[in-house]
Amino acid sequence: MNPGTWMHSNLITQGYRLSREESSELSFALRFSTGLCLTLVVAALVLESPAMVFGLSGIGLIAGFSARHPFDHLWNHVVRHALGGPALPPNPSRRRHGFKVATVWLAAVGVLLSAGATMAAVVLGGLLLAACGAVTAANLCIPSVALACWEKTQAPDPMPSSNR
Repeated sequence: MNPGTWMHSNLITQGYRLSREESSELSFALRFSTGLCLTLVVAALVLESPAMVFGLSGIGLIAGFSARHPFDHLWNHVVRHALGGPALPPNPSRRRHGFKVATVWLAAVGVLLSAGATMAAVVLGGLLLAACGAVTAANLCIPSVALACWEKTQAPDPMPSSNR
């Protein structure tokens, strides 16, 4: 499997139903919100700012429960016009669940920073940066992969054992 096919399959795992052409067109746009978040989390960790981390956790909470990440609105209404890019589609359920995981993760980092446990916060934040980097660079959303695997185990058996 070539890298483009693999990255496209990662978008499918997140719940997107895009053709290869659509995912190629949206390549940069789909990375905008996670890339901006990644940058802001780096800044928050460098500054050791619990307020900034909690603010990002609030943004993640909105992203987890609405069809659009707040930064998607920034892309759709400002940045895409400046760059001539396409509008972003709504975020599918699995991607939104990934944002919920990031929300809790960010809140934990914020609590650790607030408590003065800077080293633990930086380690946990570094792991979050790795996960965010994976989704930004390769569309590989680890919570989406885990949820897809879990959903496969929950799918009804198409052929009950009495018919085998």
